Amino acid sequence: MAVLDGVDAHFWLTRSVARVAGVNLSGAMARAALSPDQYAEMVARCEAAGCADRCADWLAQSPTATEPPPFCVHTAQLKALRRA
Repeated sequence: MAVLDGVDAHFWLTRSVARVAGVNLSGAMARAALSPDQYAEMVARCEAAGCADRCADWLAQSPTATEPPPFCVHTAQLKALRRA
């Protein structure tokens, strides 16, 4: 199995944390609550945050979570998208 790195890893981490928070990012784009540019910015912010290992560990250890981890740079945006 190939190991994800760079943008691929952050794309999947962003998507996974959004799913935990009850947000379907593709659905948010389909209903114009999130633009493709905003989605790309989320992935870039995830990459810049430098917490990929911590996030992956949190995802693996929090199967029943319904909120992003407390250190997530997307918390406010995901909460807003969930309300939209």
